[in-house]
Amino acid sequence: MTQPELRIGTARHAFPFSRGLVVESLVNAGASGDVAAAAARRIEQNLRLSRRTLVTPGELQALMTEVAHDLAGEEVARAAAAQTPAFVDILVTAKKGDLPFSRGVLARTLEDAGLTGREAYATASAVDVELRQEGVRRLSAEDIDNRTERALAGRYGEHLRLTYRYLRRNRGKLGVISSENTVPTPFSKGILTQSMLAAGVTPDVARKVARVTQRDLRGSEDRVVTRTAIRTKVEALLRDEVGPDVGARYRLLRVIRRPPRPVIVLLGGVSGTGKSFLAAEIAYRLGIARVVSTDSIREVMRAMVSPALLPTLHASTFNAWEALLPPGTPRPKAPSRRELLAGFRDQVQQVNVGLGAVVARSVQEGSSLVLEGVHLVPGYLRADAFAGALVIPMLVTLPDPEEHRRHFQSRDVETAASRPLHRYMQYFDEIRAMQDELEDLARQEDVPLLDGLTLDESADQAVDVVLRRVMVALTPQERAELLGHQIGGEPSELTRDTVGD
Repeated sequence: MTQPELRIGTARHAFPFSRGLVVESLVNAGASGDVAAAAARRIEQNLRLSRRTLVTPGELQALMTEVAHDLAGEEVARAAAAQTPAFVDILVTAKKGDLPFSRGVLARTLEDAGLTGREAYATASAVDVELRQEGVRRLSAEDIDNRTERALAGRYGEHLRLTYRYLRRNRGKLGVISSENTVPTPFSKGILTQSMLAAGVTPDVARKVARVTQRDLRGSEDRVVTRTAIRTKVEALLRDEVGPDVGARYRLLRVIRRPPRPVIVLLGGVSGTGKSFLAAEIAYRLGIARVVSTDSIREVMRAMVSPALLPTLHASTFNAWEALLPPGTPRPKAPSRRELLAGFRDQVQQVNVGLGAVVARSVQEGSSLVLEGVHLVPGYLRADAFAGALVIPMLVTLPDPEEHRRHFQSRDVETAASRPLHRYMQYFDEIRAMQDELEDLARQEDVPLLDGLTLDESADQAVDVVLRRVMVALTPQERAELLGHQIGGEPSELTRDTVGD
């Protein structure tokens, strides 16, 4: 039976309980990582045994202090009681009202001062830890800035402190307009960095180009700039930093980030191939806000349909064959390939009803989508069924069985055994046989295989596939409207391969 969700807060405002926040709080109080993790587990166990579903931050801090006294000693317990724990917001008083202190927001400001992403986040985290250890629960924006200056001076010297002070006193907003819309929108280094990452620019170079672009445009007399001006600036910087091919690729990727039709990426693959992480990375690089797992669609369908009506739907794909055995038939040690695939296909056909509806809704709304899951079998969801979208199927594979086993082992650790390793190892041969079948279907249907063993390699492959397929699918009129009649300069290999098709 599923345990009720444990939440922190009040009846009016609460958020899910997180052991990680308890661990962070205890580490801030001086506990070791192992002791903090053990204490967090005991705290959660105590709350669940008492059948609590809602605990106030004060109650949780009191319980944390009590457990810390038992496991870490009096000194840590006193620090835990006096601090502002990680599950309590530190409020910053500003002109617009009280806002929660955010390490991420402070880190982005520090990047403007010249720090790398890692240095900026480390400095912001140091400010956060200092505030929490002192038990600060409310302070002004001016206090935050003063503490940040002290942290910069201590870590990097007077120059960075003075640079930050200059930026905080000359904060300016840069507006961006397009030819289609005259209402300005805020300039975002994050979105600009995203678009460059998708073009194959390394993170350090992408962040540098975004910072230089913002700095140079902020220095102009006009605080409102066009998208064309930003693009021209970025392309020039990319040509200088990494060469003309990447600049041309960046321009082509505007098609994906502002497509004339919704882009629907279908990312198939068996369990343990890393689809979920890859889907999130692809969506980030392409600026797609919606990522949907086929497992979530299956769960919704399971809630609506009884196991007696659709038994294979209530199994996993790799053991759905068991639901097709006639009543009273002994379960064999292992299924034949025919039995395995019969159960798999039966579930895929059922789930694809829901998947088709999700894709159709995205097309209707004009929203791009990344859909990932084992149920995205090549040939089932066909592009010609969604004429209003650019549908791009791909299949994630792991050719090396040992690497596949290591993926399951890593996932078991990362998810705290919520997806038990032994279950997947019990059906490992079936999972590998399903992958063989999916690979055969992918070759028949001309679906690209993503077989890079690292997240970055696979993401690079995927973005390249999306770019090529989109360019081929565009009409001549769409190409002319989005890219102009000339891409700019000598065409790169990618441009020739796509635009010339």
